Amino acid sequence: MRILLPTGSATAGIVKAAAELFSDRYETDVAITGEIASFLTPGELRRLLGGGNYDMAIVSGMCTASFADVERETGIPVYRGPRHAADLPLVLSVLDRIRLSKTIPADEFLAQTRREEACRQVALREAEAEAEFIIRGTKIGGGSRMKVLAEIMDAYKRDDLLADVRRFFADGADVVDLGFGFDATPDDVKRCFSALAEVEGPLAVDTQDPSLIAAALFRADLVLSLHEGNIPVVGEAVAQAGAAAVVVPRERTLSENLAAAEAAGIRCLIADPLLQPVGSGLTGSLAGFSEVPRPLFFGAGNVVELLDADSPGANALLAGMAHEVGAAVVFTSEHSDKTVGSVAEMRRATEMMALATDRPYPKDLGLDLLILKEKRRRREPPLEYGSIVDAHPVPDEIVYDPLGCIRIGIEEDCIVAIHKDCAVRGRRWEDVFYTLLENGSLSRLDHAAYLGKELFKAELAIRYRRSFEQDGPF
Repeated sequence: MRILLPTGSATAGIVKAAAELFSDRYETDVAITGEIASFLTPGELRRLLGGGNYDMAIVSGMCTASFADVERETGIPVYRGPRHAADLPLVLSVLDRIRLSKTIPADEFLAQTRREEACRQVALREAEAEAEFIIRGTKIGGGSRMKVLAEIMDAYKRDDLLADVRRFFADGADVVDLGFGFDATPDDVKRCFSALAEVEGPLAVDTQDPSLIAAALFRADLVLSLHEGNIPVVGEAVAQAGAAAVVVPRERTLSENLAAAEAAGIRCLIADPLLQPVGSGLTGSLAGFSEVPRPLFFGAGNVVELLDADSPGANALLAGMAHEVGAAVVFTSEHSDKTVGSVAEMRRATEMMALATDRPYPKDLGLDLLILKEKRRRREPPLEYGSIVDAHPVPDEIVYDPLGCIRIGIEEDCIVAIHKDCAVRGRRWEDVFYTLLENGSLSRLDHAAYLGKELFKAELAIRYRRSFEQDGPF
């Protein structure tokens, strides 16, 4: 296979080194088209392809020009390479197995392809897996993927419980758990579950009060949690309703309470040895998971809520622990601002563990929880310049734009910029900025630079679910 690799002088060394690595597989010509590879024009590419007898050309993923006409005229396919030359070896390593995209940069396209294949594998394994039992179409235990149970604390106090439940299912929850505090009444429980009549997914009731458990049994598929204090009162009702139950130790051991639940006629039981938070016996409590029958319940949410650390890594590690002890259900929550997003994170983590079953480590799976950090840093060539000037500090005195100030904020997942009582709303900072520019809302370059900074900061705040304050730190 003969390949043309147009590049700029700034990255020529990296591209030539990558081509040399795969010289036994491909015959490659590296053509320097100027200083910057992304400035390649259709006319220049047409000239390079002329008479070269190439099988394909791979242009920089940063190119903005369309090469469709060149491809049509020459008959040679033109694919988008990676956005960064440092990623070219990864692209060339799979070129004989995967056809690249003609519109999407190769690094993005390959990541998307791997992600799609990983998701397909997760779904295939789940479809083929045998389970301990099934709750409203959801497999529990056995060889099935660990299921994510997401708790809504104080469900009876929610303004729009249906919307909250739908959001959790959309974020990847397999079961949504409705929590009821000590001041809840049976009528509160009935009202909440009745409001969810149109929900198709499995629902759980989270309370130890027998009267509240009984009030939920007309719809609840799972009960959290049974022990010696409530099994004698409500155990038979749970069994008659056909609901599954999570059993915990209290004054009696977990084994004793499981035996009592079985004696009450409950067929689908999940054992919860009670995972302790960090500092209160986390590692010691893990030992208890090896001593009880499966399927197991793993209360990861309590650990994450009581740990002041970013939730993605904590959820990934706890999912790994749950996987090692053979847990069937992983409990998570989003009670505090710092744990918002945990449902989606834990779902991704359980999928990673499903893919890691036949591997020594859960890495290079096609799915990951890398959000702020890169998997590997790129080593780009050094910048070249003739002279350098140190930046001057911004003057203390601000010169305001005569067209007026612009107030920036966020509403849900949109950026909002207000100028003279007219709001511009958009999801991308550049769209909002372009509209402000087009509307004649700014006239100074320094004001434009400032707006670009603040608008992008607002987009980052939305992306990472953080607070936004104009002129404040991110």
